[in-house]
Amino acid sequence: MSEAIIRGREKPRELVENRVSFAGPSSELSIYDTYLPAERVGLSAGELLYCGMISGRKIMHAANDYSADFLPQESFVMAPGERVAIDFPEARLENPTSCLTVEISRERVEKVCAQLNGAAPLQREFEDWRYRPDSLIHTRHSPATQSLLQRLVTTFTENFDDRDLLVDFGISELIVRMLRQQTRTFLLNVCENNPEVNGLGAALHQIQQYLDQPLDIDSLAKVACMSRSRFFSEFKKHLGCTPLEFQQHLRMEAAKGRLARGESVTRVCFDLGYRHLSHFSRRFHQQFGMSPKRYQDAVVRGTEH
Repeated sequence: MSEAIIRGREKPRELVENRVSFAGPSSELSIYDTYLPAERVGLSAGELLYCGMISGRKIMHAANDYSADFLPQESFVMAPGERVAIDFPEARLENPTSCLTVEISRERVEKVCAQLNGAAPLQREFEDWRYRPDSLIHTRHSPATQSLLQRLVTTFTENFDDRDLLVDFGISELIVRMLRQQTRTFLLNVCENNPEVNGLGAALHQIQQYLDQPLDIDSLAKVACMSRSRFFSEFKKHLGCTPLEFQQHLRMEAAKGRLARGESVTRVCFDLGYRHLSHFSRRFHQQFGMSPKRYQDAVVRGTEH
């Protein structure tokens, strides 16, 4: 954490959501610390608000009865005009709950979308790159996103002549990563409702339907009616990852849901195509920051409370 932020947090003015802020071009970084338990604390977004947890645990309450834990190395994106309520069940004077927010102007988001549509347009059946305010983004950071957020915190608090330029580069990257995450979810919904939307959609649907099977890239490329090299290129452009990385992501999301419903770790492991519990547990820990057993225990405790 930068010295400027540390100095701003040494003598908090508020014990609930004490805020230290730094302005940038078309954006603003804020660090929030809460030192006492609190419930239903309101937070509103004037522009798009990208939230990332630093320490502790929050419970986020959003529209459509959405309620979920918000944990370190996770992102929660609020659309312009959205309002959420936040609980701080574990905040303490000696161990505050902390998060960062990056407020980004709508014009900046639209500019990045236009750049993406010019440089890497999606297949016409999948519409254009755009931010979808009705699609909730609450996800665990990839290592690359976590590194980017840490770099942004440092850059926002620097005092160099090129500081605004570097902030603008970082904000552009953050928007692209957010759009990739949201577009991936959008594409999955399209393919679920219409598996034959196009060749890439048919390949995505096949991966979804056979999560327990090893990937056969040649077969997927044939389904997509593409050469192997073009299939890899189109897949990476639309999904932001390789087919194998995408399959692993889907497997982990499926595992998370099944473990939350109380299914045994062993059964989930083998049903999803893993041959060894150690491999499955390692993958799960990489994705969610804890072992399958620990996650399941935490979900059960949370339900009981």
